[in-house]
Amino acid sequence: MDRPARRRGLFLVITGAILWGISGTVAKKLFQSYAVEVDWLVTTRLLAAGILLLTVQFVTKDRSQIFGVWKNRNAAFKLVIFALFGTLAVQYTYMASIQHGNAAVATLLQYLAPVMIIVYLILRKQAVLTRQDLVTVSLALIGCFLLLTNGSISRLSVPTPAIVWGVLSGVTLAFYTVYAVPLLKQYDSLVIVGWAMIIGGAALSFIHPPWQADFAVMPLEAYLYLVFVVIFGTMLAFWFYIESLQSLSPKESSLVGSLEPLAAVLTTVLWLKEPFGWFQWIGTSCIIGMILLLALKKAPSDPFNGSRACPEKSSAT
Repeated sequence: MDRPARRRGLFLVITGAILWGISGTVAKKLFQSYAVEVDWLVTTRLLAAGILLLTVQFVTKDRSQIFGVWKNRNAAFKLVIFALFGTLAVQYTYMASIQHGNAAVATLLQYLAPVMIIVYLILRKQAVLTRQDLVTVSLALIGCFLLLTNGSISRLSVPTPAIVWGVLSGVTLAFYTVYAVPLLKQYDSLVIVGWAMIIGGAALSFIHPPWQADFAVMPLEAYLYLVFVVIFGTMLAFWFYIESLQSLSPKESSLVGSLEPLAAVLTTVLWLKEPFGWFQWIGTSCIIGMILLLALKKAPSDPFNGSRACPEKSSAT
């Protein structure tokens, strides 16, 4: 791999990870300052980003896959399941955790997903418990304890609903990661994720249609934040990440992708002025350390190469 291509890959994955982290904080700003509802934001975000991703597929890649996936009945069924219980579920639970708490805690709790995947694979006897797995789980548990209690057992430093939604976000992300593998081996990731976002957004539209919002009272600043979440924090962030896999290995991309929770923590503390204690910083370090250990694990036995990493695709059949 030539050096310019590698530099391009690093630039793309760094930018994508930072955009993901910042978008969570921007979403919190929309909830906090402009009374934007979670249902509406998730619906709008999924529909808009899904359409944009399929547009990119149509313009730059194999456009026959866009509708080809629906010609395979088994793949189409799996796509709907993935859309509802993976894409929609992980987006909604993550945003709900942000609304009740903050982007930093929501992002860090979501990154418990790799630990959940390790436990799942061990229970299914698809992996053997190793010393590194024990260290990983220990870091995750210690990190979560410090993050949520700030060192005080008598009280939680984060509202209970934020914790519940955050843990559910980790569970749904684990499902999202494991369940997507067969689909991503058959079809381009833009096709699978694009359609999953559209299906998830369409399903949530029955609860909160995207056109039902008091647009007149939303200032220009709120619209700019919304555009950032949809374009930069969803569509471009995912696109940059998967493009980085053209010149970096999934292990390298997921390693650099650990900048996401760091970006979420820093923007939450510095921009939104959310309080963050010393013990919470230690807990944050433990969870980021857990992510780095997983990213450095050898690819053949790695159950988790990053929450959005995609394996090499073959032609759709």
